[in-house]
Amino acid sequence: MATLLHIDSSVLPGEASSSRSVAAAFRGVWEEQHPGGTVIHRDLAADPVPHITAAAWTAGLAAPAARTPEQAAAFAVRETLIGELERADAVLIGAPMYNFSIPSTLKAWVDNVYLIGRTAGETPSAKGTPVVVVASRGGSYAPGTPREGFEFVQNYLEAVLRDTFGMDLEFIVPELTLSTRVPAMSDLIPLYEASRERAFEDAARKAKEVAERVAAA
Repeated sequence: MATLLHIDSSVLPGEASSSRSVAAAFRGVWEEQHPGGTVIHRDLAADPVPHITAAAWTAGLAAPAARTPEQAAAFAVRETLIGELERADAVLIGAPMYNFSIPSTLKAWVDNVYLIGRTAGETPSAKGTPVVVVASRGGSYAPGTPREGFEFVQNYLEAVLRDTFGMDLEFIVPELTLSTRVPAMSDLIPLYEASRERAFEDAARKAKEVAERVAAA
């Protein structure tokens, strides 16, 4: 049966988080399409993975038999996370923008699964796997906006997930999420509401498309 790897990284819970809400909508449609499937859910805010250490990093460059006990223990965590990525038929990531980039917890996950000769290199092990990223942000960083050059979420994840891991990457971008909380942005609430509606529509559509693609594979 089909397996979805679902990663959340917002510090906000439930409906308070745009990335969690839109990702949950995607997951709901996915589960309707694959009722007997498996969902591996990692909530990186509630249960963060370790940030990369010297032992964990160097273990990935050493032969298993040559690893020290410290390296072996550190690499066991990476092995689990890499295995989840490789088993997944599709991946769903909630990636809110924090200070122009991804949450540090999500970066820690990336650092753990990034392994030269396995997930990265000439034949990446997750190549071709569809991955949908819900890249929510408090403002707008779309082309032509004043802060276009401050966008380091999509650019970074494109470099890692698409260009390095070889995954089939798509984004859903709910923007202007702070307009309901910041008085100075109140005039932007209609644009936020339209963006949010589009995001939920995109989530339902993309979930169905990815589920159908996986079922046909």
